[in-house]
Amino acid sequence: MSGLSVGIDVGGTFTDLVSIDDTGAVAAHKILSTTDDQSTGVMAVLAALDVEPADVHRIVHGTTVATNTLLERTGARVTLLATEGTEDLLELRRQDRASLYDLSLHHPAPLVPPDRCVAVAERVEPQGVTRSLDVAAAARAVDAALGCAPDVVAVSLLHSYLEPGHERAMADALHRAAPALDVVLSSDVLPEIREYERTATTVAEAYLRPGVARYVTRLDETLRSAGYPSLAVMTSAGGMRSAEDATRAAAALALSGPAGGVVGAAFVAGLMGIRDALTLDIGGTSADAGIILDGEPLTEPGGEVAGVPIALPRVLVDTVSAGGGSIGWVDPGGALRVGPRSAGAHPGPAAFGQGGTDATLTDAHVVLGHLRHQQLSGGVALHNAEARAAIRHLAALVASDAERVATVMVRIANASMARALRRVSVERGVDPRRCTLIAFGGGGPLHACALAGQLGVRTVLVPPFAGVLSALGLALAAERRDGMTSVMRRTDTLTGGDITALCTSLAARAQAGATHRWWARARYEGQGHELDVAVSPGDDGAVVGSRFAATHQLRYGFTLERAVEVIGLRHAATSAARTARLARRGHASWDAARVDSGGDVDATVRGPAVITLPDASLLVEEAWTARALPIGGWLLERDA
Repeated sequence: MSGLSVGIDVGGTFTDLVSIDDTGAVAAHKILSTTDDQSTGVMAVLAALDVEPADVHRIVHGTTVATNTLLERTGARVTLLATEGTEDLLELRRQDRASLYDLSLHHPAPLVPPDRCVAVAERVEPQGVTRSLDVAAAARAVDAALGCAPDVVAVSLLHSYLEPGHERAMADALHRAAPALDVVLSSDVLPEIREYERTATTVAEAYLRPGVARYVTRLDETLRSAGYPSLAVMTSAGGMRSAEDATRAAAALALSGPAGGVVGAAFVAGLMGIRDALTLDIGGTSADAGIILDGEPLTEPGGEVAGVPIALPRVLVDTVSAGGGSIGWVDPGGALRVGPRSAGAHPGPAAFGQGGTDATLTDAHVVLGHLRHQQLSGGVALHNAEARAAIRHLAALVASDAERVATVMVRIANASMARALRRVSVERGVDPRRCTLIAFGGGGPLHACALAGQLGVRTVLVPPFAGVLSALGLALAAERRDGMTSVMRRTDTLTGGDITALCTSLAARAQAGATHRWWARARYEGQGHELDVAVSPGDDGAVVGSRFAATHQLRYGFTLERAVEVIGLRHAATSAARTARLARRGHASWDAARVDSGGDVDATVRGPAVITLPDASLLVEEAWTARALPIGGWLLERDA
């Protein structure tokens, strides 16, 4: 493998690029994002790299196209085919309220309205087919579906994870009637139990696929016509896929960009010998909290994105609307708020001098003196007077002064981020006090000490390339393919041979991969949720049950005297990841109360201090000490 490995992360404010050459040397570039068309920014930041296209071996892209489509509800027109009697499944959800006590709050509307949900006269039950799908029933469903004028048809029939024949028959009938129509089957997307999650995930795939395919295909063609290699795209699970594969797995890209940050953080944590860490990536629009356990990003079986359940593997990320561009405002009750609206890249914070007048979190840091370097990375110059004017205007609305309002804005954002960090740790049985906080993104190092203090964390790592760490994670990413199958058996009936056969079958479907890993999705009989536990070929049911009990004890603090059942098996095949050689670059500057020792690599800075990094600013608060690291970045420790 020769040539540059390039990672490109498109965020709401900046587009970041990191390249790794054959020796492992790393270079970084940053430009303002082109929000009207992300691909324009991708090509612009590649031009800033200033190398011949033939010298680039691969390009891995982290994109928010899928996420933005769900947030903005701009996806394809989808028709859903569902078993007769279950057409209202998306409306019913799981009959849980959006808020237990606030009856005015509602879940987001489903991606497919009721008038585009078509009944199919068939039924499969756990014991097998109880109502066959005949030709006439299939024809009626096809006519009704095409009458809705869909861009894509999603087919999700009861228990198709067990018997996919009816779904495949419907796909054949649809293709005979409309050969060019794209049909998405739940038995292909998510062959697991739970009809609501399976249906919602299948609909999300259908809803996202055309837009994602257009974007990825167009960018891939643009790159190749310019002489670059074909595009690869980061998935939510923390691995990359080819552009061709990504166009058929759109729902797996919902957390494409944030996953790269956690992968990059895990790499740097490994270099430092850190096994357990919380991660916080603060960009221009949002802050993403994640967690690394035993040296690896924690991956969960799924979750909601913009109110849409997507039950596909993803790196655990909890996102809150608290970024550098988050706008401060006053609600009708007179309370000061921050976000969720963001100034984005254009016009951006008032401090960017591009016409923005709203007071943002970035402007608050300028007023407080946390951002002192007049020229930021990405070609952005800070305008102190404009930032102060915006904060003063907001302060007048609450009859206060600029410094007080700026301080409160930062505290509001910190409270939101601290809640996200607790959700990814405490709610999963992890004590944050035993973790290191890894803070990155353009704003992460500014908030790190305050957040660590709120969580009881005593060590903070600000990694090298902190402002572009997500792009570094993309450049490092291994190729990953995920697969799954249903099992639905008690552990006391599973032999080592049974589990070996299941593992072997899933590995064969992946077709490639240097490393193979498997997880059983297990639960106590009668439970409505599962936990993932690692398994290997040769393990028997007793081993799986024992691991499940230990995991249940760790997560929930108790076990039950009840049989354990495995509802499914999941598998990931990954290639060898790239590696990087990190070393200190340039010279940091600081404004500190005291500098314990000079020099770049050996510098020790006592807070309060502001350290200007190549791509971010680090706020060292009082009672904290920052030590420069030979690999780059800084390690901060709180006084005893």
